[in-house]
Parts: sequence; C-alpha cells; structure tokens
Amino acid sequence: MNIINIEHISKIYGEKIVFDDASFGIQQGDKIGIVGINGAGKSTVLKMIAGAENPDSGQIIRQNGLKLAYLPQNPDLPEEKDVRSWAFDGTDVEAWQVESNLTELGITDYDQKIGHLSGGQKRRVVLAKVLAADFDVLLMDEPTNHLDGEMISWLEEYLRAYRGTLVMVTHDRYFLDRVCGRIMEISHGKMYGYDADYSGFLELKAAREEMELASERKRQSVLRMELEWAKRGCRARSTKQRARLERLEALKNGKAPVRDQTVELDSVETRMGKKTIEFHHVSKSYGEKKILEDFSYIVLRNQRLGIIGSNGCGKSTLIKMIAGLVKPDSGEIQIGETVKIGYFAQEEQGMDEKQRVIDYVKDIAEYITTKDGRISASQLLERFLFTPDMQYAPIGKLSGGEKRRLYLLGVLAENANVLLFDEPGNNLDIPTLTILEDYLNSFSGIVIAVSHDRYFLDNMADRIFELDGKGHAVQYEGGYTDYLEARKRRRDGSSGNSEVKTEDKQKTIGADERHDAGTKTDSKRSWKQNRTEKLKFSYKEQREYETIDNEIAALEEKIAGIQRQIEANATNSVKLRELMAEQEQTEAMLEEKTERWIYLNDLAEQIEALNEKKS
Repeated sequence: MNIINIEHISKIYGEKIVFDDASFGIQQGDKIGIVGINGAGKSTVLKMIAGAENPDSGQIIRQNGLKLAYLPQNPDLPEEKDVRSWAFDGTDVEAWQVESNLTELGITDYDQKIGHLSGGQKRRVVLAKVLAADFDVLLMDEPTNHLDGEMISWLEEYLRAYRGTLVMVTHDRYFLDRVCGRIMEISHGKMYGYDADYSGFLELKAAREEMELASERKRQSVLRMELEWAKRGCRARSTKQRARLERLEALKNGKAPVRDQTVELDSVETRMGKKTIEFHHVSKSYGEKKILEDFSYIVLRNQRLGIIGSNGCGKSTLIKMIAGLVKPDSGEIQIGETVKIGYFAQEEQGMDEKQRVIDYVKDIAEYITTKDGRISASQLLERFLFTPDMQYAPIGKLSGGEKRRLYLLGVLAENANVLLFDEPGNNLDIPTLTILEDYLNSFSGIVIAVSHDRYFLDNMADRIFELDGKGHAVQYEGGYTDYLEARKRRRDGSSGNSEVKTEDKQKTIGADERHDAGTKTDSKRSWKQNRTEKLKFSYKEQREYETIDNEIAALEEKIAGIQRQIEANATNSVKLRELMAEQEQTEAMLEEKTERWIYLNDLAEQIEALNEKKS
C-alpha cells in the first residue's frame, strides 16, 4: 500500500525544468535510494516529500497521520549553542534516546560548543537528534557525508535493521547496495522506479536504455527506407501510398531517447622531476590531540594514497600541511621544485555566490590546455555540463552538486601534477565520481585523497594510511577492501604485520559501473539475401504484398502502445519487465516484417520496370 504518492508534479527554477509531469509511489517499508546527476532534483524531491518545498503543479499526497523525520544535506546549526542545549531541545524527541544515540556515535562532551565541532562531529550530533524523533518515514540527504568509516558502518547496520520507510539520497554505492532494496532514478524531469539494489539498478537501467536505442535504430532504418521510396516518386497504389506517407510523417516526428550527458575530464599534467613530497620527522598536535608524531615518508611518483581514520583524527590537517596551508609543529615537509599541487578541499573555497560561472573559470585561465589542445573557458564548462545559460548565471543559482562540480573543474584546470582531495564524494553525483575514478587511474601524477567513500578508495588507492588519533599513521597495501582484510588478519593474530606487500597489485575496478548491456546477434532470415532471382509474384507473395503495409503499421502502433504503458508503469518494476519483454518480441517481429517488406517492394519495382520495358 502506498503511503506517499507523488502525482504529476512539475517544478521549474528560473529557466531550468527540474520535474515535468513526474509521478512515483512510496510503499510502507520501502527503502529507497534516489540517484541522478547533479541538478536532477534529488534534494528537491526530498524537500517536497518533507513539506519544506512545494511543487509548481501536481501534488504529493501523504497518508493521514504519517510522521516524517528529515535529515537535510546541510543543516543550519546554531554555532553558539552547546551540544546539550541544541540536541536535547524539541518536543518530538526523547532525551534518553538522544543521549543513547550520541554515545553510540561517539559524542560524549555535551557542553562543547557546536561551532567547535568538526564537520563529522556536527553530522553525528544532527543524526543523534533526528534518529531520536518519533517517525514513520525517514528522509535523509547524503547521510554519510563527513562520517568516518566506523560511523558509516554503524549507520548502515541501523538502517538495515530499521523496519520503517526510508528514502535517501547518497553517493555511497556500497551503502546503496547494502541498505536499499529499491531505487528511484531521476532523469530529465521524470522518475523511474527499480525494485533492486544499486547493482541490480545498473543492469535494469542498461536494459531499458538498450531497448530505447533499439527502437530508435529501427525508427531511423524504416524512416530511411520510406524516404527513399518517397524520392522514387511514390509508385505504389493510392491507398497504400496514403498510408505510407502518413507513416513517413509519423516517423519524422518521432523523438530519439534522451540520454544523460556525462562530464568529460581531461587535463595535461605538468612534468614532475625526481623529488616529490617528503615528510621528515613531522609532528603536529592541537592541544593534547596528536595528529602526527615523528612521521617520515617519501611519496612515490604516480602513487595513489588513501587517508582514512575517525572524525577529528587530523586527516584534513594532513592534507592542508601538504598544500602548505598548515605548518607542522616540528620536522619538515619538502616539496619538489617541479611539483604543482591542485587542492580539492572539503568545502568550496574562494567562491563568490554573486560571480558568474564563466568568470570563475576565466579567473583561473582564459584558455586551458588539454590533451586535445587549447580550449576556451566556455568550452571547458560545456565539458562539465554547464550549458551557455548556466555559464552566465551567478554561482549562487547552482545546486550544491553543481557548485562542487564547478570547483572540481577549477582544480583540474590548473594542470597540476599532484592532486589532493579532501572528501571528493561530498555532493558529487555517482556518474561524475565514476568518471573521476577513471580519470585518476590514468592520471600521470600523484593522487592523495581523504575519503570515507569505500567504493572510491577501492577504485583509486594502491596504499592506505590509517590515522589512529594518537599520532601514528599505519600503512596498508591496496584499496579499502584490502585494508579491511589486512586489519582483520592483524586483529585475529594471523598476521603480525599490518603491511601486506603486494607489488604491482591489481586494483579493484568497478565492474558494475562499466556494465555492458551487450549487443544481441540475431540469426533471423534475411529475405533479401536468400531470395531466388525471379520476376513475378507467387499467389502467396501477392496477397502478402497487399497486406504487409497494414501489418507493419499495426506492429508500430502496438510498440507505441507498449511504450505508453512503460511510461505509465515506470514505478512498477515487475510490470516493467513484462512490458520490456513484450516490446522486444514485437520489435523482433517488426524487424522481420520490415526485411520482408524490403524484398517484396524491391521485387514489385523490378516487375513493374520489366512490364514497362515490354510495353
């Protein structure tokens, strides 16, 4: 039974259409992950379900008495208040439950000012309060942002055990796979439902897009044949001629399926000399909190380092020390003369909300050198999916994900040979993250990333450093999954060495992100190739020639009807599979009929030409 119905909603921001007659149903007990490119409307639909925003048209119907809890992406917290006065305040929260949640999430100092907390600690305080409320439906926008690995695992288990309804936006692909059993995809103003986890969604989406493309290929093929027939002077009989001309117009007016555009990442790295980045007996503390103690390490050329650890252990501080923004207390960090650093911070830096998007890029460079040559700032923006209208809009008009993408563009435009990333997954959509992973795998330079995105680390890192919060950096070879296995062996006592040496280790590649729907090779009979050479119709062929146009038109109408049903049943994955199977079967019949139509019309024209010659 649906407890929330999204019915024919539309939403426009300025000239941008976010939703266009979109519908979706949420059932009791659903655990839904919302996916889509930045700016597609993921956060907007959560706000509308929560009642914080309204659609321009259409309606969202909630079951009577339904209680909702909402975790926004960027909650507005009172920096001057302490944890106790904010977290325990509210009529719909139980103090004992808030306290229990705070303890589970590692927050014990209730007198600490919120303004003094790290991003991860603030996130945990908000989570503790939201999860203590009385609710039937839990709405979460990027719940894993700023959380460390341990807290993500805790939240993962909490949500897996939660028996209510969950609707969330997240970029964490492992989290989606392990928590969600249903996916809502937002694409070009519409909503599509898939009864599957994230991996299953990828397969179902690939199948849907392949069928749409197959229909379009057939339309183009038949359109080409009909245009050739029309150019030859419409020799068929008047009744058939009228039907074919009507079909020609319908084919011309058909629309190709719209595909999501993807970011094109490209840059030319500055050449790097022998000396890279060297740590010599580096120590750093904040009061009694030790970040590093007597740490020495030389970063190898083309190395991929992942930095992990609990919130507040100093991961961002380490990255800032490499970038030269924070000085060590003792020791020295030496940077090679040829090293050029690009720093992608956790929060967008130096962005003026009133500045135009194009001017932000021009301030970095009017022209950017890529592997294909020099391109203008406008061309680079187009590669990052910023349309001409968006380029001349103020930055403040962009969504959180679009700002993040613009910030990434600015970092890559500097042609650095060392890239520092501090939580690159925050607010970036999954398609952009996937492309960024591919880009980093081919990047000819050093990559050092602080990230809690386990999938990203598995694809990017060849060595992991875990900061333990006591000044030590423990080294593990491989990606995040390798780190977990090595740490488990270490704790189980089966390996006394935390470093598992695997030279030239093959990194995990996100096979499900590179899912190939494949191409079907049908061994259908080709009438044109297999026919015997003759210049007259048999009785059966004559009857077939007279009816085949109507049969093709009927099959085309049937496919159009199925496609309308597919759109109407976008949220019903079982019915969607049945309709897609029926559409595939009908398209196969149409393809065979079309091949037969080509043969019969070719033969008819040869017969007509021969008769004209005889007369």
